[in-house]
Amino acid sequence: MSEYLLEMKGIVKKFGGVRALDGIDISIRPGECVGLCGENGAGKSTLMKILSGVYPHGTWDGEILWDGKPLVAHSVRDTEAAGIVIIHQELMLVPELSVAENIFMGHELTLPGGRMNYPAMYRRAEELMRELNMPDINVALPVMQYGGGHQQLVEIAKALNKKARLLILDEPSSSLTASEIAVLLKIIKDLKAKGVACVYISHKLDEVAEVCDTISVIRDGRHIATTPMQSLDVNKIITQMVGREITAMYPTRDHEIGEVVFEARNVTCYDVDNPRRKRVDDVSLSVRRGEIVGIAGLVGAGRTELVSALFGAYPGRHEGKVFMNGAEVDTGSPLKSIRLGLCMVPEDRKQHGIVPDLGVGQNITLTVLDRFSHRTRIDTGSELKTIQDEIARMQLKTSSPFLPITGLSGGNQQKAVLAKMLLAQPKVLILDEPTRGVDVGAKAEIYRLIAALARQGVAIIMVSSELAEVLGVSDRVLVIGEGKLRGDFVNQDLTQETVLAAAINQPAHHRAADQAAAQRAAS
Repeated sequence: MSEYLLEMKGIVKKFGGVRALDGIDISIRPGECVGLCGENGAGKSTLMKILSGVYPHGTWDGEILWDGKPLVAHSVRDTEAAGIVIIHQELMLVPELSVAENIFMGHELTLPGGRMNYPAMYRRAEELMRELNMPDINVALPVMQYGGGHQQLVEIAKALNKKARLLILDEPSSSLTASEIAVLLKIIKDLKAKGVACVYISHKLDEVAEVCDTISVIRDGRHIATTPMQSLDVNKIITQMVGREITAMYPTRDHEIGEVVFEARNVTCYDVDNPRRKRVDDVSLSVRRGEIVGIAGLVGAGRTELVSALFGAYPGRHEGKVFMNGAEVDTGSPLKSIRLGLCMVPEDRKQHGIVPDLGVGQNITLTVLDRFSHRTRIDTGSELKTIQDEIARMQLKTSSPFLPITGLSGGNQQKAVLAKMLLAQPKVLILDEPTRGVDVGAKAEIYRLIAALARQGVAIIMVSSELAEVLGVSDRVLVIGEGKLRGDFVNQDLTQETVLAAAINQPAHHRAADQAAAQRAAS
């Protein structure tokens, strides 16, 4: 009998004439956690889609052995029956169904006659949420009542309920708080102790280093190295991933900061489902020409609601005033905002950033189609030239500008969304989680792009859940907690501890620091 639970040998996957995977080998023992690392577009998600049956047997070349025997899977149901469960980067939940219904979807417990056994499903769902250290979740409520972090844990509970022998986690912590990530990593360690194997895909290499026993790196669809984690560190993993050392992740802040170009006063947003609850409570802020203002806070603090309201994209009732260059403006819709020079890259690119039925190029030029239109016709030659220039500028990996954008990796989709908004030549640019699901090499490129835009005089508002990122990029940091502005700090010797303390519960000495920071910023 084989010592390996899983062996993938010589895996080749082609899309048209392009080899997305070129002879990949990977082996996993019971109870082992393998970190699968690589840049966006390296082929990680494609490899896992083959393993999980998303790409059925016969659509790729090579061999998969499961417990030493050939695995022939024609669907995800086949792989789940074998004990292979994948948690995708994009959540696969039905928002209107309850937490329990999502956990048991396709595996419902029934009573004689076929009726749903809700009491039994609720009990099991509650057990799973307690196991995930989330006992306060009401499993009978629709999952849309909970934020992204909680929904990710529901996905994990759903996988645990299927009694997985191999659990594939694709960017599982992208929307989790630090405490939720700690819970997740503990769960993986507990599963390993019970003999469950894991494949952990994440661009957060500190998590990879903490939980993984072995690291397999792929680059451009080829296997680069498989190494025990004890022989590596984060910098060595990065070097294997990108083929070079990244010496300075964050660029120097050498841009000039000018006069106030954007101001928001008394912004309040009400919950979409509970209009009596304030998601944002009387927040005011300003941004200067060439300034990068970071917005930090815990998941659910109201950061996304705030910037969505500024851009005219918040779906619920909201109020407040917006000024550009001292004049009050109407940002009641994204179209109005873009025409004013206020652009936004949204947090959820799948739902709000891309048009999945269109190609890569068509997505890029959506905000500036009028430049290429002549009466009822589009100058496709001119449009294609612009698209090709943007693909080159953003180093966007795509086999063709006509490829459906859903065929790109998450990070390359993010680059396309960035290119779309930059073509509109923004005066003020809002970036909501701009590097979520983006590899370390692409992160460094995005940071350099942000710095270059600031040098050109663009005012930038950046929301990020990664405090290191906020401190590495921003000139000034606003802290949002429970919908309120709890801190306004000049980023000079500012620490993560200070920001986190303000986000959780702002003590009096932080208020004094805020006032001093605000005075320095205004001077």
